[in-house]
Amino acid sequence: MRNRPIPGSSGLVREMSLLGDPLLHRACEDVTDFGPSLARLVEDMFATMYAAQGVGLAANQVGVPLKVFVYDCPDDDDVRHLGHVVNPELVEADGLTVRGPEGCLSLPGLEASTDRFDHAVVEGLTMTGEPVRIAGTGWFARCLQHECDHLGGTVYTDRLTGLRRTRALRAARRAPWARKG
Repeated sequence: MRNRPIPGSSGLVREMSLLGDPLLHRACEDVTDFGPSLARLVEDMFATMYAAQGVGLAANQVGVPLKVFVYDCPDDDDVRHLGHVVNPELVEADGLTVRGPEGCLSLPGLEASTDRFDHAVVEGLTMTGEPVRIAGTGWFARCLQHECDHLGGTVYTDRLTGLRRTRALRAARRAPWARKG
């Protein structure tokens, strides 16, 4: 996928970093410039996430090593959560541990059962530098934890163990997007 505009949006669809890209396994840097380039990045990330039909996207997934993620994700009660977080910090992850299907835009078409807490709270800033606190349960809590992991250099397959990890990594190696042409 090349960077391309989305009709009806001023955002640009950026190329997705795929499993194997070293940027996905490095911790991202704090955002220090809250100017127009950050606003453009957030807009591009939303356009990219929607084009890929995802519910969350971290900046390093589009080749930018900054602590930013966007989301448009329902919780288990079908309440829609829409927004972005700059310099997020996962300040709470607790409650029941739930094993559920998890996918990633950097591993298109693949998913594996992954353990996550059923409740999560993230604190950070908006693109204009205002403090924000986001709490989620269920599917949305999974999304918050997943995106915070990305910004710390962790892909969900890193959380898998044993046979689940072996199967997920084998499927990733065999995926059409992983094949070098």
